[in-house]
Amino acid sequence: MSFNVLIVDDSKSMRRVIKKIISISGFKMDRCFEAGNGKEALNVLADDWIDVIMSDINMPEMNGFKLLEELQKDDLLKNIPVVVITTESSEERMQNALNLGAKGFIKKPFLPEDLKRILHEVIGVDDDGYYGEDSGDNGDFDF
Repeated sequence: MSFNVLIVDDSKSMRRVIKKIISISGFKMDRCFEAGNGKEALNVLADDWIDVIMSDINMPEMNGFKLLEELQKDDLLKNIPVVVITTESSEERMQNALNLGAKGFIKKPFLPEDLKRILHEVIGVDDDGYYGEDSGDNGDFDF
């Protein structure tokens, strides 16, 4: 199984770095979308299916906190796991992001294996990128 990822960061070069690290980590990524701020991210989310969002906090126009607030207002979007990628070390700011719905954190700089681990954790898949064991047909249906 592979996943669609949305990377939200105002630095185009950082978005490229994150995308590259995801690729070399072995995380099964199908499509990678990019946005320069929260407002652009919401536009992507309006048009495309996204499985996980990786977002910076400090961005112009709409920062990561405001993006988290906007996601919580939508019944479908609030269920997309968000991993906050930041240089922040403030416990208060990290707790604020969790209170707004973030599912995980990764601090810059990070290693590919750390990124893969946190992505698997927030999506809820095993080390191979699959959801639990499929129990298959239990015989309850006649089709």
